[in-house]
Parts: sequence; C-alpha cells; structure tokens
Amino acid sequence: MMRSLLPLTALMMGSAFLLFAGGVNSLILPVRGEAEGFSAISLGLLGTGWALGYVAGCLRTPILVARVGHIRAFGAMCALAAIAVLMSLVVIDPWVWIPVRAVSGFCFAGAAMIVESWLSERSEKASRGRIFGIYTMVNLAATTAGQMVLTLGDAIGYFFFVLAAMIYCLALLPTAISATKTPQPLTSVSLDLRGLWKNSPISFFAVFMVGVSNAAFGTLAAVYAARMGLTLGDIALFASIPIMAAAALQIPVGIISDLFDRRIVLIVIGLIAVLADAVFLFGGFTDPIMLMGLSAIFGAMIYSMYPVIVSHANDRADPGTFIQVSGGLLLVYGVGSIIGPAMAGFVMSRYGPPSLFAVAGGAHVLLILFALFRQKSTPAVEPLDKGSFKSTPMVLVSTPETAALAADVAELGSDREQNSASDDAQAPQATPDT
Repeated sequence: MMRSLLPLTALMMGSAFLLFAGGVNSLILPVRGEAEGFSAISLGLLGTGWALGYVAGCLRTPILVARVGHIRAFGAMCALAAIAVLMSLVVIDPWVWIPVRAVSGFCFAGAAMIVESWLSERSEKASRGRIFGIYTMVNLAATTAGQMVLTLGDAIGYFFFVLAAMIYCLALLPTAISATKTPQPLTSVSLDLRGLWKNSPISFFAVFMVGVSNAAFGTLAAVYAARMGLTLGDIALFASIPIMAAAALQIPVGIISDLFDRRIVLIVIGLIAVLADAVFLFGGFTDPIMLMGLSAIFGAMIYSMYPVIVSHANDRADPGTFIQVSGGLLLVYGVGSIIGPAMAGFVMSRYGPPSLFAVAGGAHVLLILFALFRQKSTPAVEPLDKGSFKSTPMVLVSTPETAALAADVAELGSDREQNSASDDAQAPQATPDT
C-alpha cells in the first residue's frame, strides 16, 4: 500500500493545499462582508457567483486542458484563484466580490478536475479504492482545517486573504515540478437534462433541491451565525461541524440505504432535516452550544442526501453509465446552487437571519413530497438489481472527474466480485462419504 501511495504524495499535497485555501476563502468572505456591513442579498450572491463559475469550470476545463495541457492549465487555475483572493482584499465591494467569486469557482473546479485525473492516471488499479478513500479524507480534512484556521486571528485585516493566496500558489508546485507523463484527457460530461430526468425523476428533482438548500446554508451559515452573536471562533465551528457530522454518518446511511428503498431513506433524512429547519426557524436559540448541536444534526442530514440520490440514480441507470449519470447530477446540483444563495440572501434581508432555514426547509419539503409521490407511483428497485452504496465526496469538493475516479473504483470492485464468484464456481465440490 505504501509503495502505491508514496508516488502520489505530491498530488495529495497539491489537492490538500487547494482545498485548504478554498476553505479559508469560502469562510473569510462572508465573515468579512458581514463585518463591512454588506447586505444579506449581496452575500448570498457570492454563493451564486461561485456556483456559476463552478458549473462553467466543470464544462470548459476539458476543452482548456486539451488545448494547452494539464500543467499549464493547472498553473493558470491556481494563479487566477490567488489573484481573485487578493482582488477581494484590494477592492472591498460586494459588486466586485461577486464576479471575482465566480472566477474562484471556475478555478476551483478546473484545478480539482486536473488533480483528480492525474491521481487516477498514476494510481495502480489494485489499490485505487483505498487511494480514493484516502484522497476523500485528505480533502475533507483540508477543507475543515481551512475553515478552522479563522479561529486564530481577526477577520478585519489582510492576513487570511494573503494566506489563502499563498496556499493557492503552493498548490501548483507539486504538478509544476512533476516529471511524470501527462495524464489522459479529462472526462467531459454533458448536461443531458432529458436523459437524466428519464433515468430517475426523483434523483433529478431531489439533487436540484439539495443544491438549493445546501448552497444556501454553505454560503450564508457564517452570516447567520454572526448575526446570532457568535464569535469568530464559534462561527468557524458552526460552519465546520456539519461537514464532520456528515462524514461520520456516511457509512451508516450507506448500510441502511442498501437494505431499504433508497427513496424511503431519502424521505426519512429529509424529515429530520425539516425538523432541524423548524427548530432553527422558530426556536430562537442563541446559545452557542445549542446552535452547534443543531448544526451537527442539520449538516449530517443535508450532506448525506447527495450520495443516496446518486446511488438511487445508478440503480436505475444502464450499466456503464456511472460517469454520465453522476457527473450530470453534479451539474444539476450546481444549477440549484446558483438559485439557493440568492434566494436565501433576499429572504434574510427581509425577514431576518433565521429565515435562511425557511428557504432550506421549503426545498426539503418539496423534496419529500415529490419523493412520496414517486414512491407511491413507481415500484422500488429490486434488491438484486441494486448496486452497492457508493460513498461520494460532498459536492463542495467534487467534480465530474471525481465521478470518473469513483467509477474506476466501482468497476474494480465489480471485477473482484465476479472473479470471486467464478473461483467459487470452479472450486471442486465436496462429496459425501459413502
């Protein structure tokens, strides 16, 4: 295992730097914007801008890489991301920050896709599953660490902006000095809306609604926490705890969804999320410990929905279409992410911070109602026809290239199962003594 992992250390480090800087950047902007007196609408539009750039990056990066190559494209992405962070410091104005945040989203999607394609190319097939798991955990830890680093200083000033820019520049070094051959072309995923809907209407609708709710919370959670009177350290915890809680819940949710109709599992998760929405909305809590506990429950639910949705969609998809289905759902999620933060920012500016959870709750209620309708009107997937639950990195750190890497892992697991079954069939059968 170590022999397989050591050559990939540089790529893992590059990905960790990228996600660490992204974690700093995603949290410092709403916190600093709130301190500067930006409106909730403008802060919500930061999330809309990022989602627009992210979707564009997923669609256009394969074309850019085909034109100039992996190393040049990755260097350009990291450099532009660093410039975008510094521009946010030089010009502190929401209407400058919104397009700059779109540039950040574009660069993040492009850089992550390039790292993941390189990782897939250099990893050995026999150890790819374990490497994919380590890669996922490294990214999760780096994102959380990037957010938590805000507890070490003051949002007013230049330190965190410069730190994020420096780490973005560090991210390009591992690939810039790599002597390995250029990877294969990136996976190009088209947004086939009709095909996705035909494959699984509930997956299509649910992933759009999850994009609305999760992006609204991810963008404006820090603003909500600040307006509820939390300190900077508590704000960083409030934004990070949901991610860690969701990571801890991935395996239990996967086991349950393999045993039961995934639509029912999604409905139950949605109901718990709606209860958390209602407590946030009507509870009037300001105690930091209570808010942290609620954020853990809320985050564990909302960030566990996406892998259940992807697994259900792949249960109904034709064999060999994992990349197309998962990558397409990821982009539909991105479209929902464009709408959610803008809507939540507008509602918060009119009705106050807790109304953030009215937007999230509305999306969750619609998801539940549509899932109930589909569950009553269409039969469940037969247990023998269901694939195994695929733990999927949370969407804020996923790209279509992640789906390609996950598909390689799933294909490897399927090959092993088939080989095992073949070996069992060929093994000599014991006969009773006579």
